Amino acid sequence: MKTKRVLSIFMLTMINVATIGSVKNWPVTAEYGLYSVFFFLLATLIFFIPTALISAELATGWPKIGGVFAWVKEAFGHRTGFLASWLQWMQTIVWYPTALAFIAATIAYIFNPALAKNPIYTFFMILGIFWGTTLINFRGMRTSGWISSFGMILGTFFPGIFIIVLGAIWLIQGNPSQIDFTLRNLIPDMSDLTQLILFTGVMISLAGIEMSAVHALDVENPRKNYPKAILYSALIILGLSIPGVLSIATVIPQGEISLLAGSIQSIAIFFEQYNLKFLLPLIAFLVAFGTMASVSTWTVGPVKGILAAAQAGDFPPLFRKINKNGMPKPLLILQAIVVSILSLPFVFLPSLNEAYWMLLAMVAELYLLMYLLMFAAAVKLRYSQPKAERPYRVPGGKVGIWIVAGVGSLAALITMIFGVLPPKHIALMNRKTYVVLMVIGIILFSLGPSIILLFQKPSWKRKLEHETI
Repeated sequence: MKTKRVLSIFMLTMINVATIGSVKNWPVTAEYGLYSVFFFLLATLIFFIPTALISAELATGWPKIGGVFAWVKEAFGHRTGFLASWLQWMQTIVWYPTALAFIAATIAYIFNPALAKNPIYTFFMILGIFWGTTLINFRGMRTSGWISSFGMILGTFFPGIFIIVLGAIWLIQGNPSQIDFTLRNLIPDMSDLTQLILFTGVMISLAGIEMSAVHALDVENPRKNYPKAILYSALIILGLSIPGVLSIATVIPQGEISLLAGSIQSIAIFFEQYNLKFLLPLIAFLVAFGTMASVSTWTVGPVKGILAAAQAGDFPPLFRKINKNGMPKPLLILQAIVVSILSLPFVFLPSLNEAYWMLLAMVAELYLLMYLLMFAAAVKLRYSQPKAERPYRVPGGKVGIWIVAGVGSLAALITMIFGVLPPKHIALMNRKTYVVLMVIGIILFSLGPSIILLFQKPSWKRKLEHETI
């Protein structure tokens, strides 16, 4: 049965911006101060652009359900494709608690800002929001698409512009700035390991542009419209992120930026200065809603990749069932259970910032490992399937694909190496213990497909008579 096209260029662009451009990402990057401009441009050049170009070629050349799973499988076989989709799903599952903790901290500013530092409040808000988002996504892709569109406009674009405008007014009026806007402070000391470790946060804040490729079959004229949506998304994301990050860094000292609530924290300072405190609950609600839209987008996207693996027989038959709206209900429920368990660090670690950074660093490691497989797949397919129709191609022929994929792979690999090291500005456990836990976590998460396939049964590959629920 032919899939009904339900997403326009506008909706796909909004999904991308809601996924990547959330103001949730700004506090981590604001730790750099003026250096953030340099690192944003660097990350865009060596990571964001290569990722966008590669994913555009793969998505328009192989617009199949499964996204990264389908691309890597096409290049390297089923098992490696399963690993790629598994890594994408796992990094998303680890990411959810960080996004949900941000939402919880932001909502706290509506009622009681002190709750933003309360671990019990944070934990139960995470559970309530994610399970609610999961239930909403049972209704189908069109509902998710509209949530992302409205969430981006009301919860990302509007509050983002608000932060940028207030930051500009703050500087124009001569208020004190926490960063020195001089050329000397624009270029960081690249020999400082702290800077390179924090670069992990910048890289991961620009990750995810390929995620919309799993919706390729939901897009009107995907071969033509997908690359356009990528371009529009990039312009909006960077146009908001750079001035937004600088606005936060301008009013909050580096050591006092909350990784969970930095965005709303800066707005609170602006409102205090301009006697606009009565607007804080409204803006907090909009920011929280925008991040919920981002979570809603990610709740569906990577699961579709895992669904493709399940339909190929990599999971028990239960997990390839879909409901009447085409949504993989058993997989979504399994995902919600795992997210609930992974949210426990917010209760048991000494500080919320510590739990947030550890989960964020793990997200980066798993995600960048997946990107290495994706870049390699693009190169391999240029050689193994040179005549396959690709409405969009990375320019420059084989040399071009090697340069683009090579730059992206090198950026990912270097960031992964520094990403397992603990940053100095966040109080963490014993640093050796931290590194050991990170390495063990990466290994365990990566071994998932191999462990599952050890228990694979012939019945998993058997076509069920009724696969809808």
